[in-house]
Amino acid sequence: MLGNLIGGFITILVGATLIGSVANEIESVQRANSTGAAGNSSVTGASATILDLTTIFFALGIASVGIAIASQGLRAAGMLGV
Repeated sequence: MLGNLIGGFITILVGATLIGSVANEIESVQRANSTGAAGNSSVTGASATILDLTTIFFALGIASVGIAIASQGLRAAGMLGV
């Protein structure tokens, strides 16, 4: 039980630490492609929208994994209902 709770908190901590790097990399990809410095094509349309949402998807994924791991620990201890 305690291992699952600690694992959940560590997952959230690592994810919160990495979210800045993910956001910076996504911004650099958008900026490089808009100026044409890093490739022949630019990110436009639906691809640009999905690229904008990548940081949010990353944050939601990290939060849901951390909550799932912590809830498994609480369920194993009988503190969370079935």
